Amino acid sequence: MFTGIVECMGKVVEFTQLDTTATGGNGASLTVGGAQSILADCHLGDSIAINGTCLTVTEFTADSFKVGLAPETLSRTNLGTLSPGDNVNLERALAAGHRFGGHFVQGHVDTTAQIIQVTPDANSMWFKMRLSDPHFMRYVVPKGFIAIDGTSLTVCDVNDAEGWFTIMLVAYTQSHVVFPQKKEGDAVNIEVDMLGKYVEKVTASLLGAATDDAAAGTSTYIETIVRRVLDKSS
Repeated sequence: MFTGIVECMGKVVEFTQLDTTATGGNGASLTVGGAQSILADCHLGDSIAINGTCLTVTEFTADSFKVGLAPETLSRTNLGTLSPGDNVNLERALAAGHRFGGHFVQGHVDTTAQIIQVTPDANSMWFKMRLSDPHFMRYVVPKGFIAIDGTSLTVCDVNDAEGWFTIMLVAYTQSHVVFPQKKEGDAVNIEVDMLGKYVEKVTASLLGAATDDAAAGTSTYIETIVRRVLDKSS
């Protein structure tokens, strides 16, 4: 579990498509440096979120660490596009007893989004984005939580018809996360608010509705409730 409060920015040292070393697991691996501030208490097997993706440490030094990248991770996130020198957001798993400053972030990226517009506004920045998988727009709500490259942010505007939403970055956040370094056309990792997904799943199960289609699901919810009310009154 993470909070979406980025602890530091690291830098990609190496991306290996087929890592045959003992810590590579005969798959893709990613090595990140400049991470000394979060590695003092690191252990093999620990979870560290890289750009919002929960990954397992397989090797580490005083200032760098390696993680393996499964095919699912590469297909669902932007990690496969990283190159040596790229900056990445880093956050350790939440420790018990620490202040919870962001929101519930699992580190399980749902999809990516493309930045379609960047607009400065005084000392802040507006970002307009479109999800790669429009299915997840149903969980994006005005003033709701969203994790973008692992950063806990607040959704501002939502246009379901056109399939886009906006967020605003304040000056402090701009200097502590990788997001402002992205440009129009770049992809960012998206994790929608997991509470919304759980509520939908439980509600659909109770009412016997399918959740694959938002409109059909909502219609079924309403019809089921109306039938139950009518049955009780008759």
